[in-house]
Amino acid sequence: MFREAIERMAPYTPGEQPRPGQRLIKLNTNENPYPPSPRVRRAIIDSANAAQRLYPPPRSDAFVAAASSLYKIPRGMILAGNGSDELLAMLFRAALGPGDVVAYAMPTYSLYDTLAEIQEARVLAIPLGENYAQPLEALGREQAKLTIVCSPNSPCGTLAPAAELDALARRLEGRLLAIDEAYVDFAESNALHLARRHPNVVVMRTLSKSFSLAGMRLGLLFANPAIIESLLKVKDSYNLNRTAIAAGAAALADAAWMRRNVERVQKTRAQSAIRLRALGFEVPESSSNFLLARMPGRDMAPLASALRRRGILVRHFPKSVFRDALRISVGTPAEMTALFAAMSPLVPKIRKSTPKTDGRDD
Repeated sequence: MFREAIERMAPYTPGEQPRPGQRLIKLNTNENPYPPSPRVRRAIIDSANAAQRLYPPPRSDAFVAAASSLYKIPRGMILAGNGSDELLAMLFRAALGPGDVVAYAMPTYSLYDTLAEIQEARVLAIPLGENYAQPLEALGREQAKLTIVCSPNSPCGTLAPAAELDALARRLEGRLLAIDEAYVDFAESNALHLARRHPNVVVMRTLSKSFSLAGMRLGLLFANPAIIESLLKVKDSYNLNRTAIAAGAAALADAAWMRRNVERVQKTRAQSAIRLRALGFEVPESSSNFLLARMPGRDMAPLASALRRRGILVRHFPKSVFRDALRISVGTPAEMTALFAAMSPLVPKIRKSTPKTDGRDD
C-alpha cells in the first residue's frame, strides 16, 4: 500500500513523554524549564473568539511581522512553520528527490535521517572532528545538493563559528546550505546575518526551546525571497492555526522575558557541567540548553534506566556512537539537584559493572 522506501524505513523516535498524572523530572527532550511570557497566555485566551470559524492567514502574518520586527529581517525573507521540524520537512521535500545527496555531520539531529529516507535521498554523513567540532571543511568539499549544519549541534551542544559558516556558504555557491539554529539563543553568537548575505543560505529557528513554547509548535525560516517562494509551493495551505500565530507573535514581542530565562538556564548549565565533570564525565562546552555527559567506551544505558526508575528522564541514544553518553536537558536548580542526588551514588556502580564497548556504531 505504500512506497517501498516507507515500508522499510524506521520511524523517528522522540524522547519519552510522561503520561498524564506521572510525576517525572523531565530532562530528556530539551524543553525550557521556565514558563513562556505572560503575554502568551493572554494572547491564547484572546484568540478564543468568533474568528476561529475562519481559516488562519496562510502566511501567519502577525507571527511573521513580529519576527521581522525582532530580527530586522524583511517579511519576504521569513517563512513560518509548525515547529522547525515542519520547515525541515519542507526543505527536504522541495530540494531532494531519489538519489540526490544531502550532507551533514554525524552524530546530529536524527530527524535528518528520517526526512532523507522519506525522499529516498542519499545521506553523506561526515564524523565530527576533534573536540566535537563540525566538519565544515569536509562538508564544503562534498558539494551536496543540500548541506545541513546544526549549530549548536545536538547531542553535543557545540557551536559552529559564524565566520566558518560564511566560508562554507561561499564554497557551496549555487547549492543549499541550511543552518539549524534551534538552540542558538543559548549561545553567544548566531549566523542569522548569513541569510541576508548569501542567496543559498537558509537559517531555521524554533520557539520550542528558548521561548518555552514546545507545546505550541512554532518555527521560523529565514532565506532569500526566491527560496521562500519555492518552499511555499510545498507548504500546507494553513500550516499554523490562529491560536499558534497569536501565541508566537506575543512571545516574540516579549523577547526580554525569553532572555531572562535563557540567562537562568546558562547559569545552571555552567554549574551542572562542573558537577558532571567532578563525577568523571567528559562534558564538551555547550552552547545549548543541554549537556552531553560521556564516559568514552562505556554504555550508559544502565545509568539511564536506573535514573528512570528513580523518576528522572534523560536521553540515551542506544544506536549512536554516543551510546556511551547521556544527553541531559538543563532543568531548574531544584531539578538538577535531584538529578545529582540520584546520579552520584549510581555512577561508581555503573563504572564497575558496565563493560567498555568498542565505541563503534550499531
